[in-house]
Amino acid sequence: MKISKIAKIAAVAIAFGLVVTTPVQAAGLSIQGSGASFPAALIEACKTPFAATGTDSYTYTSAGSGVGQSNSDKSIGDFWMTDGAYTAATKRSTLIHIPLVAAPTAILYNFPTTKKPLQLSAATIAGIFGGTITRWNDPAIVADNNRTTTVTIYKKDRLGNPAKDAKGNLIVLRKSTVNGNFTLPDQKITVVYRSDASGTSENFTMYLNKSVPSVWTKAKSKTFKDVFPGNINATENLGRVVGASSSNGVAQLAGKTPYSITYAEVNYAVANKLKIANVINPSGNVVAPDSVGTSAFLASATQDANGWLTYDFATKEPGAYTMGFVSYMLADTAYPDKAKAAAVKSIATFILSSACAKDVGANLGFAVIAGDLLKKSLSQVAKIG
Repeated sequence: MKISKIAKIAAVAIAFGLVVTTPVQAAGLSIQGSGASFPAALIEACKTPFAATGTDSYTYTSAGSGVGQSNSDKSIGDFWMTDGAYTAATKRSTLIHIPLVAAPTAILYNFPTTKKPLQLSAATIAGIFGGTITRWNDPAIVADNNRTTTVTIYKKDRLGNPAKDAKGNLIVLRKSTVNGNFTLPDQKITVVYRSDASGTSENFTMYLNKSVPSVWTKAKSKTFKDVFPGNINATENLGRVVGASSSNGVAQLAGKTPYSITYAEVNYAVANKLKIANVINPSGNVVAPDSVGTSAFLASATQDANGWLTYDFATKEPGAYTMGFVSYMLADTAYPDKAKAAAVKSIATFILSSACAKDVGANLGFAVIAGDLLKKSLSQVAKIG
């Protein structure tokens, strides 16, 4: 029997100690991210579908915007998330902001009600969190919930965002009038705030100050207690205005504290058996903290060359949810490892895509960044290198 040519080649390989193997696909890179808790649920939920698109993977540590910013200064990890623009002198010059995740900040509360949610105006929210409204049957809360308001319904596009006409205006399908009728309990309000440096606090206090500066007299800050308009340590506030770390922390504490109120992302409500309030916007509309209202609000925002957004808290867009914000990815334009740069760019692109933002994010309460804002975000992603 003749020995085949292949067998002869194999014999030669063995004789010279050569190993013939089938090529194996590279294991890929494991990219490390950290920072804001605001986008954490979406980033975590998109981890598996992203890994399925290629060889790279990532992990994300939700520790607050302050930690994300600090880690970016020290180059700890590969990308960082912050809910507010990072402008500190310690910021590395090669870092850029990418509006990556959009979602509402919600007012969560803990007391038995009917199925109908509370509705609160900016002035009332500021009074509650600023310590001047201390009981649930306060006249301001009663007035908000026993008045005639309007609900606006938009036509939606394929991404679930409000559709636009040829002139760029949002298309309203219909409006309905709602007559409030709510009996409120004579109970003390316990306010639960973020005690750590938080982009959620920064955006929330910005909303309060820009919406009702006569009530919330201090400018925004990542640290809630630093911009509390009164004395947070006053006798009347001790044990009634209390702090907890992280969005999960405030939601858990509020969930254990009857007649409490806090601010966090929508997805923390269900697990902690909290109810979600609607907000009365500048047009007098009652708006739920959902993707449609968030998108309607972001449509009025402007963006500068750094990628930072300026929100219009006085917008007259009828269905705008005026506590809808974006969380920014901090990424480098000069990574020492170009393979990591490419991986971070892929992660950012995927999170902005429908496969993440819509297919995964819709069920978690996130909004899809689209239109001109998406174009600007992708132009920032292109700078990663």
